[in-house]
Amino acid sequence: MVENVKELLRAHEGLKREVYLDIENSSWVPEEVVKAMLPFYGERAYGNPTLTHKLGWEAFETIMEETKKVANFLGCKNVEEINYTPGETEANNLALIGTAFSKKSLGKKIVISEIEPISVLHVTELLQKYGFTTTKISVDREGLINLEELEKIVDKETILVSLSAVNNEIGTIQPIKEACKIVKEKNSESIFHTDASDAYGKIPFKVQDFCVDLATISSYKILGPRGIGVLYVKEGVGVERILEGQIGTQKLWPGVENTPLIVGFTKASELAFQDFRGNVNHMRKLRDKLIGGIFERVPDVKLNGPKGEKRAPDNVNISFLRCEGEALTIELSLSGVYVSSGSACTRRLLQPSHVLVAIGRRFEEAHGSILMKTTRYHQEEDIEYVLDVLPKAVERLRGITGTTRVD
Repeated sequence: MVENVKELLRAHEGLKREVYLDIENSSWVPEEVVKAMLPFYGERAYGNPTLTHKLGWEAFETIMEETKKVANFLGCKNVEEINYTPGETEANNLALIGTAFSKKSLGKKIVISEIEPISVLHVTELLQKYGFTTTKISVDREGLINLEELEKIVDKETILVSLSAVNNEIGTIQPIKEACKIVKEKNSESIFHTDASDAYGKIPFKVQDFCVDLATISSYKILGPRGIGVLYVKEGVGVERILEGQIGTQKLWPGVENTPLIVGFTKASELAFQDFRGNVNHMRKLRDKLIGGIFERVPDVKLNGPKGEKRAPDNVNISFLRCEGEALTIELSLSGVYVSSGSACTRRLLQPSHVLVAIGRRFEEAHGSILMKTTRYHQEEDIEYVLDVLPKAVERLRGITGTTRVD
């Protein structure tokens, strides 16, 4: 395995151009964000924010000031509603497990959609071992949840509903505000959680406008540092701590707060929101250029997810028929274009993406899908390079397989 990786890396030597579109799985950290973090690794505020000395006080003050900014971006009432975690996965675990055990005396029913992220799906499977039940709402061919079905499913036994604001794979923007209203009307005791990691910085999202109780945010999805995320917990909503240890400035996630990463996440948020409309329009323009160019230059392709305003401005997910997605990611990588396969094989599983299956894609269509995401830093020249490289890569792989054209 190691030798195979070394050989692949050697094949990349001498690349003249590189375009990174795999924001779904990780991202680079812009220079402005790195510069904002660096002083907190050794020059200032590197103390434990709970300790009573100068560097601890500095760290505490820094975290409070940064958290005020994050709370403002999210539309929170106060900083106590912000809880830092090591990332999106941990925030989703805290939201679902913490709520389930906090509300278990009221019921055992949890409602999610068919296309929730793995960190939600797997947690609900875990909770079933403790007596909780999971009901999944279906979605249409664009990935939109069925609100009528939601209304029928939610009952007095429902303690938690978790629906992502934007689907991470196909970019579907869900009617979260309407869904939350339905849930609260059917059962005012139900807690409504949304994974807003692909909404934050991409679509207008204020927690009070959407009336959600809990919301997950990921740092790297807005080009912030990895290793930091946020769980918004509405004032008055009970969530049990799922880890034990030293309690710092926040009560739901024990341990010493990572001041540099909090600063980096806040800086990334500032950059995302300082020209929000301009950033979103730029990402959408590049998204449409990439989708349109692929459909013009590559036959036998299918767009996964909705078109236009119902789709996140950065999301491009396309199935290339008669082409295996993992092979295409490698082929593109050799030309300096970095994407991810829409297939769940990238997670060491042998089945296609559950999201693509839920919207009606066949096995071979799901395995031939590619996910790409644009950012405010990408330029039209980057997309043009991708549109030059990608058709050649697809043609070559289709030539190797020798399969016939799909009508």
